[in-house]
Amino acid sequence: MTSEPPSAAAATAILPVTNPSTTTKEKTSKKLTLLPLIFLIYFEVAGGPYGEEPAVKAAGPLFAILGFLIFPFIWSVPEALVTAELSTTFPGNGGYIIWADKAFGPFFGSLMGTWKFLTGVINLAAFPILCIDYIEKLFPIFKSGLPRTSAILVANVVLSFINFTGLNIVGYAAITLGVVSLLPFGVMSAIAVPKIQPHRWLSLGQKGVKKDWNLFYNTLFWNLNFWDSVSTMAGEVEKPKRTFPLALFYAVILTSVSYIIPLVAVTGAVPLNQTEWESGFMAVAAEIIAGKWLKIWIEIGAVLSAIGLFEALLSSCAYQTLGMADFGFLPKFFELRSKWFDTPWVGILVSTLIAISFSFMHFTDVISSANFLYSLGMLLEFASFLWLRRKFPTLKRPFKVPGNVVVLGIMCLVPSAFLVLIMVIATPIVYLVSGVLTVVGVLWYFLMKFCRSKKLFSFKNRDEVEVCEEN
Repeated sequence: MTSEPPSAAAATAILPVTNPSTTTKEKTSKKLTLLPLIFLIYFEVAGGPYGEEPAVKAAGPLFAILGFLIFPFIWSVPEALVTAELSTTFPGNGGYIIWADKAFGPFFGSLMGTWKFLTGVINLAAFPILCIDYIEKLFPIFKSGLPRTSAILVANVVLSFINFTGLNIVGYAAITLGVVSLLPFGVMSAIAVPKIQPHRWLSLGQKGVKKDWNLFYNTLFWNLNFWDSVSTMAGEVEKPKRTFPLALFYAVILTSVSYIIPLVAVTGAVPLNQTEWESGFMAVAAEIIAGKWLKIWIEIGAVLSAIGLFEALLSSCAYQTLGMADFGFLPKFFELRSKWFDTPWVGILVSTLIAISFSFMHFTDVISSANFLYSLGMLLEFASFLWLRRKFPTLKRPFKVPGNVVVLGIMCLVPSAFLVLIMVIATPIVYLVSGVLTVVGVLWYFLMKFCRSKKLFSFKNRDEVEVCEEN
């Protein structure tokens, strides 16, 4: 016998979500407004065209341009739409953990949290590396050995302290970092216009250079994912039901434009030498197009962009742990906030320490491992989105993606196929790292369950979590 779907009222009553007030102190703290949120999302996802260069190395200018033109529509837009609907329906700091939990139960909520958290901290490790890769072009001493190791460690510590000073500060810093880091690319693109030869855009690559589709797809994926990461900070956003959809809309436009314009300018103005198109080549191209002054400016912008990327992602990881504690997946001490800055200092500390442990992997392995775990999490996220639509069809959704379950399934099908492709083409080391970390995630769920049953740590019970009331 089939049962009728729960009514909106009943669904709301049995869907406890973290109310913003449950994850903040009694005192009123400043909330994120639209503009800082746009730039935080921008830095969660992109941070500028730094890092898109390997796409040209892997497949040539034409495929790289087509990739950055098409991929936002088949990947970024669906992910942003899913994030907008679920973040406004469940506006708490748990984000995608709440979505998976309400769709499939606490085991999948915990596993989602593990996959997404590890994806975040692994990516955190990449940004100080990227930062030092640009600095070493100005100061070769940081190319290897103790100076490089020390620089990576110091970068992690200093950037984490900045995050400790407050999400509102990080948000407004993101605006400044975004404008300053994008400005040199605007200048370079303008100067490049008279030098552009359109036939260069049609190049499939140099003869004798084999296509590296693994690198190509991972580069696209790494540069255009993480739209959902901001959901873990929903409890810190002012009027999230209105602000989230707008911020995601503007962030998709900003991200797409910031990638495609410099790519078109440089591939059209600079003769192709595929082997040179590694991370950091945009700075080399700037020198060819305008001179060393622009190269230095872009390298400085790269460092600022890496800072913005690190800060945005660390905020997401830290507030995710706070949300998981608020929802009963982690011990209560993960809810602790700084009495000076009202930031989740335990989450910041744990995220930073794990990121440092990954900082000495090869950069490509860092990206590929993060992409694999992220793919697993996104497949579960799309499934949660569709199942929640079917399970609670009448639940009030402040922002609702148009279409029934069948239409939405088709919308999620293309990005899901791409997620499977990313996993299929992974290298053995990525399978090993991702497999071990997934096993760790499964064991972590049962460890937390054991700790709760034996009362080794204090956990928040489900009935302590406030129900979010609809306005």
